[in-house]
Parts: sequence; C-alpha cells; structure tokens
Amino acid sequence: MKRNMGIKSKTLSRRGFLKGVATAAGGVAFGFPYVITTPVRGANAPSNKITFGCIGVGRMGFDDLKEIMGFDEVQIIAVCDVDSKRANNAKKTVEGHYGSLSESGTYKGCAEYKDFRELLTRKDIDAVTVVTPDHWHALAVIAAAKAGKDIFVQKPLTFTVEEGRALSDTVRRYGRVLQVGSQQRSDAKFRFACELVRNGRIGKVHTIKVGLPIDPSTDLQPVMPVPENLDYDMWLGPAPLEPYTEKRTHPQKDYSRPGWMCISDYCHGIITNWGSHHLDIAQWGMGTEHTGPVEVEGHAEYPKEGLWDVHLTFHLEYTYANGVKLICTTNTENKQGILFEGAEGWVYVKREYIDTYPKSLLTSVIGPDEIHLYKSDSHKKNFLDCIRSRAETIAPAEVAHRSSSMGILGSIAMKLGRKLKWDPQVERFVGDAEADLMLSRPMRSPWHL
Repeated sequence: MKRNMGIKSKTLSRRGFLKGVATAAGGVAFGFPYVITTPVRGANAPSNKITFGCIGVGRMGFDDLKEIMGFDEVQIIAVCDVDSKRANNAKKTVEGHYGSLSESGTYKGCAEYKDFRELLTRKDIDAVTVVTPDHWHALAVIAAAKAGKDIFVQKPLTFTVEEGRALSDTVRRYGRVLQVGSQQRSDAKFRFACELVRNGRIGKVHTIKVGLPIDPSTDLQPVMPVPENLDYDMWLGPAPLEPYTEKRTHPQKDYSRPGWMCISDYCHGIITNWGSHHLDIAQWGMGTEHTGPVEVEGHAEYPKEGLWDVHLTFHLEYTYANGVKLICTTNTENKQGILFEGAEGWVYVKREYIDTYPKSLLTSVIGPDEIHLYKSDSHKKNFLDCIRSRAETIAPAEVAHRSSSMGILGSIAMKLGRKLKWDPQVERFVGDAEADLMLSRPMRSPWHL
C-alpha cells in the first residue's frame, strides 16, 4: 500500500490541474493512501484512516464535516470553498479538533483550497464530500469520480436529468462508492414504513400522498459589490452570469438559509430540496427506486416579482405503470410527510413519527421470509463501511438519480402546465420536444459535462 506522507499545498497551473486530474482518473487503485502528520491519542493507526477532503463547507457542508470528523476512522486533510471565510473557518475547526486529541495539543495538517479541482489532484485523499449549491453537484462529483475519490454528496443529486444520468454512469464506470444525503433511508421509522407497504400489510397500494412546505419569496434586490472573501465567478460556475446581491448566494454574517435555494438558476425549489427526501421514500416504499412514473402533471403559483423565482404553492400528480398515483403538494397543515394508502389500510411517516391504520401494524413483525430492506442505522457510518467493503451504499448514485429526477420532472410539469408522458427507460418525454429540452441546460463557458 503506497502512502504519500506529505500534505503540502501548492498552487497549480491550469495545465497542471488537467494533467493531475487525468493522471488520477487513469491510474487509480482501490487501496487507501493515508496522511497524518501528528499522532492522535486513542485513534486508529494512520494506515487505517480514511482521508477526506470537504468541498463546500457552508451551512450544510460544515455540519457534514463535523459529523464525519467525529468518526475515529476518518482524517480530514483538506477543505475547499469559494468563500475564503468559510474555508478558513473549516480549516481552523478541523485543526482545532485534531489538535485537542494530539499529544502536542496542536495540529497543522489541513490544507485550504478555493478550487475543488486542485483538491482533487491530491492522491492522498480517499473520499470527498460535495456540499455545494445544486447547480455544481454534477461537475464536482464527476470530476471526483474520475480522480478516483469516493463521494458523499448532498441531495438533490443533480440539477438536471441529463446531469444525473451522466453522474450515475460515471460513478459506475470508475467503480466509485457514492452516497447521497438521503438520510431518511437510515431512519428505522422510514424503513419500517416501507417494509409494511412492500410486504402488503395495507393491501394493494393505490395512492401515495407527499406533503411539502412552501418556499418563501422576497423583493427585488439591489446590485451589491462582491465581498472580497467570495470568488463569485466560481460560485456561479456553469450557471448564467448575473449581478451579485447577497440574497442570491448566502448570508455573509452567519450560516442561515441561503437565497440560492429559491432561485431557478441554481435550484428547483422545495420540490427537489425537501422533495428529494420524501419522493425518495415514496419510491422506496413502492419498489420503484430504479424506474419512475409514466405520467406527470401539475400546476403552481410563482412569484410575480422579486429575486427568488421558484414555485410557491403547487400540486403535482405522478402516475405509475401499475396505476398507483402519487400526489405531491404544498400544505400548511404540518402534514409534511409520506402517506401510503392501500385497499386495507394506510401508513403515514415523517421524521420522528409513524402512524398506521389499523394500529396493530405498528407492532407488526416483518418475518424472515418477507422483504427486508437495506438496513442502516447511521447514514455516514454506512458510507464509511462501504468505502472499506466496496459495497453499494444505502443511497447510491442510480437510486439518487431516480429520486431527484422525480422532483425535476415535477418542476418541468409545473412550468409547462400540462400533462406529460414519461418513458423511464429512455428517460425522455413521449412526443414532447419542448419538455425534452428542459431535461438539460447549457452551461456557461468553460464548464461542460
């Protein structure tokens, strides 16, 4: 097993970037080259560590970094963000944590980057987290897979269906382990609810109802000077060039909800944000996580003005080949979960809550000869275990692609306002060239799939 014991950061030219990434993509082994510069008390031996680089360390990315850093088998050796304040804060947090565990009380082994491509040239990094705005997911994950890294990426998997297909195919081609942040799959309540449905406890399923919250709106925003700590052009990346204003990107003074989640150049809104979680569970319960609906129709209310332009209230109906109808709507009654309705009862599940009819289903036992779904009681630990075993994670690329596609299809249907027929095998609309054009999006030069 080769080990590169240096963790020195250096500035690379564009040609150096491309050469380094190409070398990594072409000559990657499944072994783990690890780096630790300061012994850590009570830790696994350096040769047993899984080394991480964290790409995107803002609101969610910083939380994911701290969670992964809590595992003794992990060593974070690099962080990356287009916002230098966030990158520096992450670096200080990592070095402070490992310093508190070291014999010397100090640790200086975490490099800081602004461009994820430079981080990916590091052969001593085994895995990365990708927690960026949605429009960046595909490019960062595909580059990481080609560079031989295993990947944890936050949901939704991608911004377009075309990106999702390219990402899933690339991860498979390069033999990488990927887990998307659909952590509800690692929750016992959601797993049990899906097992009840899959094993026929509520009879033949005819309807599934998914409830989601409503995205906020905002006023028109003034053009502002770009903060010195933010590489705004890199933040935009493949998205269209637009003037900077703080509510387009993220708050500069804290880690609260970013505005980009409500702007259609970077995100489809709650339908792919929270929707990726709940639609994923709906697919899991139906056993359709490797396919999708055959029809989708819907309508939505959109802001009449203002910077944030994604849907407000909406109503969507998906129809599957077996006749099951999935209804996804916004609501204000706190029914923001998944309701499976069958001929003989129902199962309702959301975070920290499950209910059934009849009530006896709550104490039902799934027998040894019945369907038992993939069991994971810790989402990040499942990812780490699969890095070592090379097994598929509980939320792998292809499943995540199908789940995020559900939200994207819904977004397209809402914008067009008509019923669309979908072929889940070829991933194209049937007889609708206009809708097909919305499955992809041109990328701003020089970025491309």
